[in-house]
Amino acid sequence: MASEKISEYSRVRLISHNDADGITAAAVMCHALLREDIVFHASIVSRLDENVVETVNNSTDNGDLVLFCDMGSGQPELIEKVKNDTIIIDHHAPVGETTAYVMVNPHLADIDGAYYMCASTTAYVVATEMNPENKELAGLAIAGAIGDKQLFDRENGLILKEGIESGSVSIRKGLKIGDGELAEVLERTPEPYLDITGEKEKIANFLNILGISGPIEELDENQMKKLTSAVALKLTKKASPEAIDASIGEVCILNHEAIPNVYDMVTLLNCCGKLERGGLALTACLRDKKAAEEGWKLAEQYQKVLMGQIKKAEKKVQKRQHLRYIQGEDMEATGMIAGVVIRYIHPDLPFIALNKVDDVVKISGRGTRKLVDSGLDLAVALREAASGVGGNGGGHNIASGAAIPPGSEEEFLEALDTIIAKQMGNNADEN
Repeated sequence: MASEKISEYSRVRLISHNDADGITAAAVMCHALLREDIVFHASIVSRLDENVVETVNNSTDNGDLVLFCDMGSGQPELIEKVKNDTIIIDHHAPVGETTAYVMVNPHLADIDGAYYMCASTTAYVVATEMNPENKELAGLAIAGAIGDKQLFDRENGLILKEGIESGSVSIRKGLKIGDGELAEVLERTPEPYLDITGEKEKIANFLNILGISGPIEELDENQMKKLTSAVALKLTKKASPEAIDASIGEVCILNHEAIPNVYDMVTLLNCCGKLERGGLALTACLRDKKAAEEGWKLAEQYQKVLMGQIKKAEKKVQKRQHLRYIQGEDMEATGMIAGVVIRYIHPDLPFIALNKVDDVVKISGRGTRKLVDSGLDLAVALREAASGVGGNGGGHNIASGAAIPPGSEEEFLEALDTIIAKQMGNNADEN
């Protein structure tokens, strides 16, 4: 239904989220719209709020379709204010009744959008229904799923298989990191986060002991096995079990894209998104090599900033009974920081990052699959705790976000700790 409805329009106003999944979802739809000669105006935003709705209403004509990607399912009160026909392509758990003409969401088909379909793979399904030639966009869809730390079982797995069969994606086994000189990649790459990450001398000693050097993409099978075994040994000491799966295995090579290594592509998209250069990232996904080169330079610089932020955050972690958290002002990429902490440093409790930016405190919450299996639902927990202090929140059970007023942090954390305790079957008074 969504594909048919989109094809009825000559102009589309597209809004999508500024992370790797949101940007690739937008890119998949932009490619599909271009193929159908449909004019579009795309914007990449950090979140859906009143300002975005106002911008959309002021920049659309009566006959335009408004298409939201990677957002909208949890904000029916905002979607209702959009004056034009609206379609939502999203994977966050729907909340309430929507006024959107169509909502395409895996949850509506009993598919868990936190694990088995993201916004980009959902957009890929819509795009291939619009035109079978859009199957060549599988690489972009896979990049979004990897950016959202999803599993490649079920629906995502089928799309990966389709991408391999069509030649859009190739597979290389090894360490799941970007390409380049191994020592330099390990120094700047925050995932996997090891006891040597960001430490030039320690990395040199590590590689010297292994007897490995050179570009990672040129390592032979034995060298790669030696490297992955050594990394796995480091991870088993502290990281969550899923961190090993996320760090070692199959590396996707995107054969049609301007950035072939999927981890380099995800890095570019996330970094450009955080630097408010979502348009540049989207252009790179539209296979513009100059945009990709510019985006990669920004990403390399930003990774150094991010590494410093993670090192600082590691020292500032505080603990309550049922969660760990950090508080700060104008921190960079709190979602990435929270993800690194929960996977590689403190996987036993949910992790919350509170970041005061201007007149709002932005919240990033992360869990693990093990915690979710124990009852954790961060989407519900953050939404309830935030609404209790005059804020809002939502997302996935394993990864979610919120925004609250400055000064309400303590009340928010108290409420959140209690909610998480109930979710996971704990008594809040227990040690």
